[in-house]
Amino acid sequence: MAVTMHDVAARAGVSIKTVSNVINGYPHIRPTTRSRVEDAIEALGYQVNVAARNLRQGRTGMIGLAVPELRVPYFAELAYSVMNAAEAHGLVLLIEQTGPHGEHEGEVLRGPRRRLTDGLLFSPVAMDPVSHPELDVDYPLVLLGERVFDAGVDHVTMANVEAARAATEHLVAEGCRHIAVVGYHAGEAMGSAALRFEGYRQGLAAAGLEFDPRLAGEAERWVRATGAQAMTQVLDSGAPVDGVFAMNDALALGALHVLHARGLRVPEDVAVVGFDDIEDAGYSEPPLSSIDPGRDEIAHRAVELLVARIAGHDAAPQRVIAPYALVERESTRRG
Repeated sequence: MAVTMHDVAARAGVSIKTVSNVINGYPHIRPTTRSRVEDAIEALGYQVNVAARNLRQGRTGMIGLAVPELRVPYFAELAYSVMNAAEAHGLVLLIEQTGPHGEHEGEVLRGPRRRLTDGLLFSPVAMDPVSHPELDVDYPLVLLGERVFDAGVDHVTMANVEAARAATEHLVAEGCRHIAVVGYHAGEAMGSAALRFEGYRQGLAAAGLEFDPRLAGEAERWVRATGAQAMTQVLDSGAPVDGVFAMNDALALGALHVLHARGLRVPEDVAVVGFDDIEDAGYSEPPLSSIDPGRDEIAHRAVELLVARIAGHDAAPQRVIAPYALVERESTRRG
């Protein structure tokens, strides 16, 4: 006979309700209790009837993820991490693109696909950070990224300023004194570019280095082509360059291409560090040092928060900042 939830509860020494809460990802369960239930599920080989559960609860068993564009490697890899986290909760993931300038954000938030999902993970890039009535929705919503603050919903982000400062200070520690930044957005007050630029400026200031505007390479979109254009802009300015902090790894890969084409050795002439630690970073020439922003942790916590909201959890919204790490590779190893 098939193993039932009652069997799991009996083996774990808990109530059927507790087993249900563990299966549905309810957060307020003692770790020891959760562990006993999970051990019982594994030992008995209990299989959740996802379709029946969703039918009873009036849910679809599907959540959405809306990101600007999957062409940006970080978002592609984030989607993969979110998919794995969703599968661990028995959920299917629907992925949508809002466009590099957020031109489809309103459609994603209000469109007919929302009837197919129980909740949405949403990474906005175009919404007004002060006034954002679009986020007043009637379904569970968790924000990703840096664009919107104090929106009254859960928000999972990364330590942009601190991580960018760490990347810059790493270049300083390797002997760089003329550090370019690639991916600069002139006039931006809020968002990834503004926050990472602030961290870069803090890293320079901590080392007693002056900021040279010629070393700020602008790139509206963060892809390889714009990274190459921004690196060309900096080199053509005539400013001396011995280090590069690229605001994401795609920009860094474009910058590496131009440095190689100009006959500059990496890291001997110019050391380069990126941000995001995408898979390609380990296979560039030379392998790219990068900031790991905690992508898997972001995916795990975001899905966990969304699952709790879907289950009816109504506590105050949380703001979660994932831990980062500097991953050193040959592009900055001068010693």
